[in-house]
Amino acid sequence: MAEGSQGASMDRILQEILAVGRKLEGMDSTMVALTAETRSMRLEIAGFQSQISGLDQRVTTLETQVASWTDSGQELMHLRSKLTDLEDRSRRNNIRLLRFPEGTEGTDLLSYLRDILPKLTDITFDPPLEFERVHRLGPKRQDGKGRLRSIIACLLRHGQARQLLQTARAQGPLRLGTLEIRLSADFSKETVDRRRAFLSLRPRLRHLDVKFGLFEPARMWITKNHRLSSTRST
Repeated sequence: MAEGSQGASMDRILQEILAVGRKLEGMDSTMVALTAETRSMRLEIAGFQSQISGLDQRVTTLETQVASWTDSGQELMHLRSKLTDLEDRSRRNNIRLLRFPEGTEGTDLLSYLRDILPKLTDITFDPPLEFERVHRLGPKRQDGKGRLRSIIACLLRHGQARQLLQTARAQGPLRLGTLEIRLSADFSKETVDRRRAFLSLRPRLRHLDVKFGLFEPARMWITKNHRLSSTRST
């Protein structure tokens, strides 16, 4: 009897050992799977790190390009400003004459202006007015209707051009019979646009009772608390 009980105990122990062995084998399989999964995750992380590194490099490259574009844009603006200044300087001897009726000049516009401008401004020029060239702007309207074409006159002497403009500015519109004739300086399109942007502020400044004006070519001055300040349109 004792021998039978002892044999049964040995069988149970063997079965338990086998069960533990099977559990260990299962754990080994699980460990192998976890190890493989961990290796896969490490590879994926390494791939992500490589992608992040590549993105960082691309961001750095883009930042460099943007900085280069900014520098180029500033340089372009500087060159554009220089070209505008050169164009304005090349027009310093020009004056624009507005509201002269078509055909008033007859067949010789240059001689007509040489004769009429001293009379309109009441200036005695010594030496007499001399022009490099004069012409109306734009094609003539065949039907005689529409806006009057301006006259552009390039004077030989800058001092005479300034004298005409200063006198016309001081006197206001010049009288040719019942007509009002205006004289103005000649500027590049960019400068004209800047001046118009300033002049659009005139009603508001008048409403605020603020004194203002324009320095040539395009710098506005205003007085605030009896102090003069100026700004340039962009």
